[in-house]
Amino acid sequence: MSINGGPIRILLVGEAKDACGLRGLLDTEDSGQFHIGHVADLDLAAERLSSDPADILVIHLESSKQHQGRAYVQAARAAAPDTPVVVLAESADELLAVDALRQGVQDFLDKQHLDRCALVRALRYSIERHRLQKNLQNLSLMDDLTGLYNRRGFLALAEQHLRMIQRKGAALLIYLDLDDLKLINDSYGHLEGNRALVVTANVLRACFRQSDILARLGGDEFCILMTDAGQDSAQQVRKRLQQRTDFINALSSWNFRLSLSVGIADVPVVHQPSLDHLLRIADGYMYEEKRNKQLRRTDSPALKQSTAASSS
Repeated sequence: MSINGGPIRILLVGEAKDACGLRGLLDTEDSGQFHIGHVADLDLAAERLSSDPADILVIHLESSKQHQGRAYVQAARAAAPDTPVVVLAESADELLAVDALRQGVQDFLDKQHLDRCALVRALRYSIERHRLQKNLQNLSLMDDLTGLYNRRGFLALAEQHLRMIQRKGAALLIYLDLDDLKLINDSYGHLEGNRALVVTANVLRACFRQSDILARLGGDEFCILMTDAGQDSAQQVRKRLQQRTDFINALSSWNFRLSLSVGIADVPVVHQPSLDHLLRIADGYMYEEKRNKQLRRTDSPALKQSTAASSS
């Protein structure tokens, strides 16, 4: 049995004879355990994986290419960032093997000293190690309470996506603050404050797409990078957030009333500022909205029963 109950999907990068050799090594028994695809180079591998994911990418490294091994391994990791990679080399190369492992390759196998049992074990272990590493990485990048990305996760992903935005254009950075979280905590306790944070996260999920990067930066602050805003303007985003917030408040039986302050910065395609600079711009717009709210009101809109709360 394979790890997911079906055959292990292997994509081999190499020549046709290398694919035949791999099939010959793996298909001596229980041939239904493996499904082996084949492409000639890493560019084709990246294209293939985008539409037909594999469980593992096996790179056949010929002796003539081992002197370029480091660059080849780097290209392989770039071609398959979300797929475990195993290098199958024509001969042993300890320095290259260590370097490949440091770059994120799961295993470096010497073809001359490889049998079916060792290969199957290496493939299975590589897939499982990669899965565990991704889980650990996700844990370190996610906010435990809301399930959104944390500050570390947002900064890492947003930096990557900003480079893509330079090619695609039309992006927005939204900085958002949950109004009066401290007052909710002080009046009704931290469990109710945590509920307000979770409700805010759910509002964001309802208003944005899965391709957008949603994060709780810490405390009462949230951030969203709309990676392909398309026809969405800042005004439309504000309207969508307000409509969803009003809908939640109308239906809820909680003591608090959800209120959000929002700042939105356009992400220019040309002469794009740093992520830190964009965050400061959006944060400034958010605080301007929060100050305007404070000037317009005499009591906090966050508490539905502010009078009762203040007398208790």
